[in-house]
Amino acid sequence: MATIKDIAERAGVSPATVSRVLNHDETLNVQESTRKRVMEAAEELEYTMPSPRKKSKKLKIGIFGSYSPEEELEDPYYLCIRLAIKKKLEEEQCHMMEIGLSDSAEKIAGLDGIICTGTFTNEMLERLSAWNRPIVMVDCNADLEQCDTITVDYKNAVRDLLDFLIEKGHRKIGFIGGGAERWLDRRSEDPRYTEFCAYLKEKNLFCERYVKLGQHEARYGRLLFTELYREGNLPTAIFAANDSIAAGIYRAAYEIGLKIPEDISVIGFNDIPGAKYMVPPLTTVRLYMEFMGEYAVSLLSQRIQESREINIKIMVPTKLRVRNSVREL
Repeated sequence: MATIKDIAERAGVSPATVSRVLNHDETLNVQESTRKRVMEAAEELEYTMPSPRKKSKKLKIGIFGSYSPEEELEDPYYLCIRLAIKKKLEEEQCHMMEIGLSDSAEKIAGLDGIICTGTFTNEMLERLSAWNRPIVMVDCNADLEQCDTITVDYKNAVRDLLDFLIEKGHRKIGFIGGGAERWLDRRSEDPRYTEFCAYLKEKNLFCERYVKLGQHEARYGRLLFTELYREGNLPTAIFAANDSIAAGIYRAAYEIGLKIPEDISVIGFNDIPGAKYMVPPLTTVRLYMEFMGEYAVSLLSQRIQESREINIKIMVPTKLRVRNSVREL
């Protein structure tokens, strides 16, 4: 691609003169023959004028989370995503506003777009759709108009995790996680649990006695692990649906007098900041929460600025962080 410098060399003038000629600077005092040489050189070199940069306006972005601040503290996964969203919005100098389902139509109408985090019922999704704003859903694969989605590749994440446990010699593998009440239509299950069941059934290793469902909080990890132990159904390894549940399992194991990983192996999900500081450090699945939050802002901004109509679905891969909470049998 030709540059102003290339044109200047061919026309025998300075790059500054070329720039002023091509931009039709009326204050430039040069002979008409010089202008002609510059224009001819530009045409011969097939020079293309760069498109003028559009001055982007400051966007007004609403942030909607289905989890309360108290729930986010119990399970910091969505808190990490939301903080990454806010940080990116500040860097982009966007106006941001926390919004809720009860907000007025006038308030929503003043927004350029909305970023949503959490899990949603059909009723909540219908309300979001009625707002008629460009939306990015983070970790929710909703099929709405004007809605982009960023989700986690749960299927491969869970299968990689289970392959790791199986390679370590584990055949009695349990699951402690959330039930169905927080998920999209209140009938569907946590995709981690769905994939756990499906893959272990493929391997003829699924045992319902090793499964306990509650909520994604540390206290349920403690309670449900204790139930497994008292029922005499303790597996050799437990997949905790998130790191908060894993922390509850750690607490219960300590109270019972079991050692991790000598007596029970534990593997988590999310890789929250404190996972590597647990004793022993927790083996867990790394979700790129910061990336998901930051990319949600970029995706929404691009859709608004370019008036894009086609929905985009992004699936983010994961990485298994092997630490010290799983032993080889």
